[in-house]
Amino acid sequence: MKAMFGLILALATTTTQAHVHNLVDLQVVDRDTGRVIEVHHKGGRAYVAGEPGHRYAVMMQNRTGERVMAVLSVDGVNAVTGETADPYQGGYVLGPYERAEINGWRKSMSEVAQFVFSAPEWSYAARTGRPQNVGVIGIAVFRERAPIYVPPAPPVYRDDDWRRKNAQAPSAAREAEATAQRGAPAPATGGAADAAAPYAKHQRNEDFASELGTAHGQREWSQVNTTQFERRSSRPDEIVEVQYDTFEHLVDRGVIRQPRWGREEPRAFAGAFVPDP
Repeated sequence: MKAMFGLILALATTTTQAHVHNLVDLQVVDRDTGRVIEVHHKGGRAYVAGEPGHRYAVMMQNRTGERVMAVLSVDGVNAVTGETADPYQGGYVLGPYERAEINGWRKSMSEVAQFVFSAPEWSYAARTGRPQNVGVIGIAVFRERAPIYVPPAPPVYRDDDWRRKNAQAPSAAREAEATAQRGAPAPATGGAADAAAPYAKHQRNEDFASELGTAHGQREWSQVNTTQFERRSSRPDEIVEVQYDTFEHLVDRGVIRQPRWGREEPRAFAGAFVPDP
């Protein structure tokens, strides 16, 4: 299988309350509040409520003891290459149990353009003519193929070659011994190869399924390096998706249930004794 190249993140950060998956946990963090956005579930899908104008980050946690590659899609666009997302493109490589924060669209090996919640028409996907999948964040996860050791094949000689090589062996041994006695370095018998190693005011837009998109925000420093990664399988080992929208729209869609009267649900046994009125 052809080797694929991914990106190793230079920095990793810690958070809590992960939305747990088998291989990689996926979270969305509001960078302006510093909080992990709560995940809501409906119909087998996961949803988070974003705040228009806020910067956000995608947090990925490798839960395995081996390297994995996560191909990150935001609004149906590969966040590393800018191509319409496909699982077989390049992505981020996470080391064993590594947790990494992706803050934006990859612009170079040292810079990203911030992820910012925006009106859908100002999203990067819409502005580049690809509005169909605005409102979803996803990763396609691949395990790494383990290296296969192939022992070298024993040499095979024809009869004449075998006789000639054996005839030369004693003289070669004597030459090496004589060279060593003279104090010069013995000739090498072999060698090892080097290792290759702008945001519109929020209004409901009926042209989009979501009332939020991800804009191409300001540039910031984010250093990464390249590495070689060979996928174990031609198909993703796991795909994780999180839909995102405004809080109000998620309430309208029945994803988030608002407490009645704008307060917590009533409890039958809230206190111990009867207070004065």
